[in-house]
Amino acid sequence: MATMKMMLVDDEERFLSTTQKLLTRKGYDVLTAISGKEALEILKGRNIDVVILDVKMPGMDGITTLKEIKRLYPLVEVIMLTGHATVESAVEGLHAGATDYLMKPTDVDDLIQKAEEAFEKRQRLEEKIRLAQSRRFMKSPREIIKETKER
Repeated sequence: MATMKMMLVDDEERFLSTTQKLLTRKGYDVLTAISGKEALEILKGRNIDVVILDVKMPGMDGITTLKEIKRLYPLVEVIMLTGHATVESAVEGLHAGATDYLMKPTDVDDLIQKAEEAFEKRQRLEEKIRLAQSRRFMKSPREIIKETKER
């Protein structure tokens, strides 16, 4: 089974380092970014499965970052994270393509559960894509029989 690669994006350095240490101890491969811009740079060079993204950040906020991630890397699953949750920001994030939404402070086990669910969703989607691609190259039994008769 594939190992999930995740990235934490938050402007609070203490949250990043503490959460990264906790997740790493539990066996997860975790990168961090202090801004939306840095997250997009990291995504250019790495295959990240799940991004845990803070909504409120200076510069490029979480919703803008989410939209850019989904535009450039549509298979990356994004979980929005905020200490300033409002119904409006939750709805906006989910409409923009976020998989889920968590409130800060969040329990690391809750974060892991949401990340695992998002990772499983991505794996199912990738499998559907592989299946669709293989069907494009494979012939159906009916097509094979028809070709045999034509020869």
